[in-house]
Amino acid sequence: MADITMPQLGETVTEGTITKWLKKVGDHIDEDEVIYEVSTDKVDSEVPSPVSGYLTEIKVGEGETAEVGAVLAVVGDAPGAAGSTDSAGSASAAGSTDSTDSTDAAAPEVASSGETGSGSPGAAPAASPSRPGGGGDPEPTAGSDVPSAAPAPDATSTPTAAPPSAPSPAPAPAAASTNGDGGGGGLLLSPVVRRLVAEHNLDPSRITGTGAGGRITRADVLAVIDRGGAGGGTATTTTAPAPAAPSAPAAPSAPAPSAPSVQPMPIAASAGERDEVVPFSNIRKRTAEHMVRSLDTSAHTLVVIEVDYQNVDKVRERVKDQFRAQEGVGLNYLPFIARAVVDAIREFPHVNGTVGNDELIVHHYVNLGIAVDMNFQGLIVPVVKDADGKRLRVIAREVADLANRAKSKKLGADEIAGGTFTITNAGPFGTLITAPVINQPQVAILATDGIKPRPVALPMSDGSYGIAVHPVGNLCLSFDHRAYDGAYASAFLAKVKEILETRDWSSEV
Repeated sequence: MADITMPQLGETVTEGTITKWLKKVGDHIDEDEVIYEVSTDKVDSEVPSPVSGYLTEIKVGEGETAEVGAVLAVVGDAPGAAGSTDSAGSASAAGSTDSTDSTDAAAPEVASSGETGSGSPGAAPAASPSRPGGGGDPEPTAGSDVPSAAPAPDATSTPTAAPPSAPSPAPAPAAASTNGDGGGGGLLLSPVVRRLVAEHNLDPSRITGTGAGGRITRADVLAVIDRGGAGGGTATTTTAPAPAAPSAPAAPSAPAPSAPSVQPMPIAASAGERDEVVPFSNIRKRTAEHMVRSLDTSAHTLVVIEVDYQNVDKVRERVKDQFRAQEGVGLNYLPFIARAVVDAIREFPHVNGTVGNDELIVHHYVNLGIAVDMNFQGLIVPVVKDADGKRLRVIAREVADLANRAKSKKLGADEIAGGTFTITNAGPFGTLITAPVINQPQVAILATDGIKPRPVALPMSDGSYGIAVHPVGNLCLSFDHRAYDGAYASAFLAKVKEILETRDWSSEV
């Protein structure tokens, strides 16, 4: 017998959600054969079996979340074993780890009445990064656990008369385990809950948990945040005062007028008879959380500049067929833009940084993230490591390879970690201006929009202007105004434009 455990999918990844079992109980599996798919906040991966044998038990079913190292399934020498499940989808929730939220591990697959199933406030990531590629060549819950009933009286005890006393307070939910808090004040919190608590400066001891054993779930924290509970959770205290002992009835009096209560605006919509409810996938939930958190964190500001790509096109059109034959990938505009960005960062290094505690951490290397659309089902941002030391041909090759492997779920966790600056490309769709959301903890993201033939004014030798038609497109920079100001961001963008419009690109391809 051998256990299959949740692997370490990156140095900062602490848990993963099983999205699909490719084998069912009783099936024979070979070593290194892919047996399940897992999704984390970093990457979606296909995971091979470390051993050969028969899948005798599945402990963590599809849609359930488990910590790194948790037992997911058991492999034996013969098919069938006591306690094995009938199929991957009916695996016992007992196999999930203590740190999973009840909304992840025990909620039904389909949320009701428009709920997302994640407990998040249903906010879609506005202006999220788009599919990679370039120009016109687009290559690259519901239901909490029910508290247990109060204990029945001891049947062996002899009842004795006792004077009436004040009723005891209702029992509090069972305390969560205290074997490590990770910033939770002695409470065992999942990584998602721990992060939300820290970001919004909440006191977890003042949040009532609705999960198993009184555990605080992500939905509990988001409900606190929605009610304005930031700053220690003082707005979310739910502990009721102990009822006072009964006293003589007081004379009836006119009730005091109560202040009108202010009802919060509803956050989640309800589905009607003609509506379809599409539950958020794991990657959709992770993207939504990441985008909302980014908007809550950074002071987003947008700067846009127009670029004339005639200088790029003179080289690109001449060599693109030869380039494809040599490299196996198309030569679109994206590698030129990426190369210009990493060179411009040398003069404006603050755009390649991270905000710390009242400080800007400037990275003197460029790990360039390229946002990849997952067939309209979500986003992932693989990273070209040390892009500042690579020429255009190498960047084009690596971007195409990362995008292809992202779409086929072949990326490793390290290949989407450590980014310092991100490019997102909506250009293949002909967009005009895109205001992307910053990929935290970075301080800038560049959107490349559609490149189209447009009339441009060209200076003539006599001082007048002539009209020509050139390929023109916009570059849009969303930057974190906490890190630097508009003049710095605009100067950086102007430098990118200058490189694209004036460099001799023939030496790069």
